Parts: sequence; C-alpha cells; structure tokens
Amino acid sequence: MTYHQLIEKAEDWYSKKMPFVLFSFPEGTKVYAYFQNSSKKHTTSSFEEYGFVMAPFDFDKTALLLPAADCVFEFASMPELSSHPEEDVNIPNSNRGKQLHLDLVDSAIKKIGSSETKKIVVSRKKDIKLSNFKINILTDQIFTKNYNGFKYVWYHPETALWCGTTPEILLKLKDSSFSTISLAGTKKIQGDQYLKWTSKEIKEQAIVTDAIFESLQNITPVLKISKPYTHRAGNLAHLRTDVTGVIRAKNARVDKIVDALHPTPAVCGAPFADAKDFILKNETYNREFYTGFLGNVQCDLLGSNLYVNLRSMKIKDNTASIFVGGGIIGQSDPEQEWQETQNKLQTMLKVVAPML
Repeated sequence: MTYHQLIEKAEDWYSKKMPFVLFSFPEGTKVYAYFQNSSKKHTTSSFEEYGFVMAPFDFDKTALLLPAADCVFEFASMPELSSHPEEDVNIPNSNRGKQLHLDLVDSAIKKIGSSETKKIVVSRKKDIKLSNFKINILTDQIFTKNYNGFKYVWYHPETALWCGTTPEILLKLKDSSFSTISLAGTKKIQGDQYLKWTSKEIKEQAIVTDAIFESLQNITPVLKISKPYTHRAGNLAHLRTDVTGVIRAKNARVDKIVDALHPTPAVCGAPFADAKDFILKNETYNREFYTGFLGNVQCDLLGSNLYVNLRSMKIKDNTASIFVGGGIIGQSDPEQEWQETQNKLQTMLKVVAPML
C-alpha cells in the first residue's frame, strides 16, 4: 500500500466514524495503521492483547484498545520529510488565559514551598477554530515533517480525533528487556546556538530521574541510567536521561510496569500522589488523553512501545484543542513558565497552520 492509499483509507474510515490509528516511530521509515472492522468500543486492563492502546492521564487501569483481532493492519513507506517553517505561527488573542496560568503556577510554587512536594506539572489548553479541516492535510502535517518523535493520528467515535508528535517514551518492552526515559526542561531552539541548561532545569530533570528510579526498584534489580544529554524535538530541546534494565520474569508485564511509571514525574510531578491531587483540584479543565499514554502492545516483532501523549491536540467540530504544560519547582518563575507553554504551542500550531 502506498502512503497516499493509506491516507485515503483513513479519510474513508473517518467519514464512516470508524476507529483507526496511524503512527510512526522516531527516525522510522514506515507509517503503520490499524483500521478497526467495527465501531465497537474495546478496552483492556491487562495489556495482553495484540493491538494499539490509548489511555488518559487520570488512568483507572483501563485503556481503549484497537485489537489486532478486529482490525486490518496496513503500512506504507514514509514520504520524504521536510521541516516546518521556523517562523512562529501568530494567532489572535494569543495571551488570553495568561493570568489564569500565572496564578496556577504561583499556587504550585506555594504548594511546593509549604509541603514535601518537589515538583508539580501544570498545564493548560488553547482552543483554536479551524476553517479548512481535512484529514489528508492533517496527516501530511504530522507525517511529512521532520520531527524527532512518535507521530500519530487517532480517531474513535468515543474520543473524537487526537494527534501528536511526542518525544517521550513511557515504556519499551521486548521479552524481559525494557527501557524508558527521563525527560524534562525545555528550551526553544534558535538556529545553531549553543544550549546551556540552567540549574533550575537540571534540578527539575534530576527530580524526574530519581522518581523513575525509585518507582522501578520493586520491579527490576538492575537499572542502567545514562548521563543527562540534550534531546532535540522539532524546534524544542529537552534534557534527557535513558533508563534501561532487565525485568524479572514475573514482572515482565506491561500492566505492572505501567502501574509503576504512569503518570511520570515529567507530566505529573513528585511525589506522585501529592502532585496529582493538586492537578485534579486546581487545573480548570479535564486533560483527557493529554499526558496519558498510547502505543502498540504485544507485537511479536516489536514488543510493546508506549509513549507519553505530549505535543498533542484534540480536534472536534472544527476546533483544535492544543494542550501544553510545564514542570514547576521551587525556583520556577511564572512569567518564564508562561513563555515555555507559548513555545510548546508552536509545535501543534504549525501542524494546523494550513487549516486556520
């Protein structure tokens, strides 16, 4: 199947309101797809079925599933990649909601200063009207642009359409070998300038690494942790640490590792319970699948590959809801945190630019 045939099939499934997902891996050469044969809602809590899963931030142990047993699996070669324009996309009322976000960040800083909470990740969403939404334009903007991340377009009548280009791995599991990453800190890339990380960004990323290490202690006796390094994803850069290991046979299950890792400190905070409680009580909207996770599970060839749903948006009724956030620690500055979310908006704004 050619790439254009794959997209035509996605357009057909979307018009019929039938579930499907298109996805590609970082630095991959293929676009893969599951097209479900029915509109039935499938779920999983065991993650033992072969297929593709989508789970929300406020995860209750159950994820949506496109099961291979009820899907047609297709793939096509990736088209030639090009870069998004470097210029930012300007939108009306770009500062709307700023004070609300500044107040949220300030509340998180005060919570950290008066408790044992080390980090809280706060977020917001920006709703943008689309004048010319088309599946083929969206898929081209996602899959033909040079972005170092997991790319996807998901549709289900239960969820509307979601898409994204996320840089964050939640879990790669093949037999008893696994890997994950610690990702935190964000800088906007401008040309070939040298990136220097601040003490605040280094500390924020170290908190994430330490929390991931602690969460995996009861699952694996051996963990290897790399030194932090700069990871580039589109026009943004992050601090990244790779975590790898071998899982005991009885623990080599997707559900057990997901329980230990999700939500990661990179999208929730640390300690987990305190940070999540703050988020659910203080954010003024439902994150839904933003900062949840998604990916293929139980593939004979690839194993299970789950990614955190960052740099993502929901499209429903010609409105794109773009989700962005940032990690807050005691040294955070509300104005800088606002600007970080403005920078992160650009990833999805450049995706929808031809449809504005």
